[in-house]
Amino acid sequence: MFQKNKKILVPFIIAAALVIAALLWNVEEKKKIPEKDVVIIYTNDIHTYIKNRDPNDEKKAKNLSYSAISALKEDIEAQGKEVILADAGDHIQGTAYGDMDKGATIIQMMNETGYDIATIGNHEFDYGMARILELINKAEFSYLSCNFYETDDAQLVLPAYKIIEKGGVKIAFIGISTPESITKSTPTFFMDKNGNLLYNFYSGEDGSELYDSVQKTIDEVKPQADYVIALGHLGVEISSVPYTSRELIQHTHGLDAFIDGHSHTLIEHEYVKDSKGKDVLLTQTGAYFKGAGVMTIAKDGTISTEVLHEYGRQNEFITETEQGWIKTIDEKLGEKIAVLDSNMFVLDPKNPAQRIVRCQETNLGDLTADSYYYFFNEKLKMDCDIALSNGGGIRNGINAGDVSYFSAKTVFPFGNQICIVETTGQQILDALEKGAIFAGVYDETKHVPAESGGFLHVAGIKYEIDATIDSTVQTDESGIWLGAPTGKYKVVNVMVYNRQTHEYEPIDLEKTYRTASTNYTLKNLGDGMAMFKGIVPILDFVGEDYIILADYFKSFKKGKDKFPHISTANSPLRSYKNYLLDYENPFGSGRIEINK
Repeated sequence: MFQKNKKILVPFIIAAALVIAALLWNVEEKKKIPEKDVVIIYTNDIHTYIKNRDPNDEKKAKNLSYSAISALKEDIEAQGKEVILADAGDHIQGTAYGDMDKGATIIQMMNETGYDIATIGNHEFDYGMARILELINKAEFSYLSCNFYETDDAQLVLPAYKIIEKGGVKIAFIGISTPESITKSTPTFFMDKNGNLLYNFYSGEDGSELYDSVQKTIDEVKPQADYVIALGHLGVEISSVPYTSRELIQHTHGLDAFIDGHSHTLIEHEYVKDSKGKDVLLTQTGAYFKGAGVMTIAKDGTISTEVLHEYGRQNEFITETEQGWIKTIDEKLGEKIAVLDSNMFVLDPKNPAQRIVRCQETNLGDLTADSYYYFFNEKLKMDCDIALSNGGGIRNGINAGDVSYFSAKTVFPFGNQICIVETTGQQILDALEKGAIFAGVYDETKHVPAESGGFLHVAGIKYEIDATIDSTVQTDESGIWLGAPTGKYKVVNVMVYNRQTHEYEPIDLEKTYRTASTNYTLKNLGDGMAMFKGIVPILDFVGEDYIILADYFKSFKKGKDKFPHISTANSPLRSYKNYLLDYENPFGSGRIEINK
């Protein structure tokens, strides 16, 4: 009898359990709504552009700055709304305004502006680990990251989250850092002297470690908060797969919104379904203070976003700090040293949405590589065969007209030191191949060719890329080179300029070549260039990259105005017969040919 009744009761027990579970789920999902609107003002990838300008065109300047953000915050609060101010990373590095005191004044401005929270971007590490940890201690806001840890004890370096109570509701912010930080900053900053990682990021080759670390944090914080928002520096570029914000949302559940950075993408609002099918609001403001986000959690519990591109009022106190610092730096770097006869390009002149310096040759790429090549050959007489300049390090173009140290610093804001080493032809080929991983790949998210910061501009050599071949370069989960491609090389027909015969000759993979570039590329595994690991420079720390570039500016033949004029005809490398030079062509002199 009991067994018979048990069979009858089982379906009812299961049904009751499902009802209870559904009720509990609804209780969990039902959110407490705010007593008043809560507004989150957010920024990302400012890169120290405090001068209220588009880095590529002064005429496109918009009135956004820390002083404008502070005024916006004050005005929203005056409306009786609660405000939280957040930044999604890459704020202390990018121009001379950050580099000259290694981020200190930027942190001061962010403190004065009233930031509450920030996540740590890959370029926060560009002044070294000790420096960013020092700046974090000076910040009056909280840095967050749930996946940045010390390797000896697996302890997080920063708090994983912060709960802020505003408008009668608790909002949890989870910090997320890109695992690409190691290769997209300086790898050796994360290592001991033996190359062992002291700091790392939860990542996983398939992204699983990253997703798990975020999900663990969501699960921990969700019972304590009414809303859970990711403050991440992941981006949406194809080159960041599998660590993009969209993929993270798709592999986790429990987030209400994701404030993103890293890819410099303008996403006013986009909905991405999480692993349980719920829509998560994704947003990003672009970069360089060209946008500031305003996220509103309304009194009915709905979340909306908009991106502002200008604001009319500014906080006078912060304006004074900004203008004082700008004046100080401009006076130091503003001395006229030469005249540029043609525009030098980072962006495609036909499509300014694309940073072509990261996927093909440009005249500015040629100019920067030539500055290293000239310095070691003509100034130091060290018989330099090859010079390499990574596209990700060339940050801004220069318009024709007067140029100064500041102009050079705008091109090279990172302060990388230059060195010369001995490499094999094979190492050069491998480096070119690593830089060409995404050459010819189309980025569907931006509707432009995919970019790679490791794309190499060259002096003393020329090469071709067969874009019909898919890259099979072997890398680890952080994008660091592990070995040669398992299939065909995309890079072919590498030719080295012979300064004695004045001809380009096929590279000898067994031969030793003297190669100049930054420590970032040749010593510190920048952009994952581990084929150079262990190389001891012949000469190191010869000067910062922008100083070498400015020195090249000054080496050009002078015009009637008694200033050097930067042009192909006036280049000191013009005496190198048959050497490829064409600074007037936005797309360079033909040193890199991409065959599709």
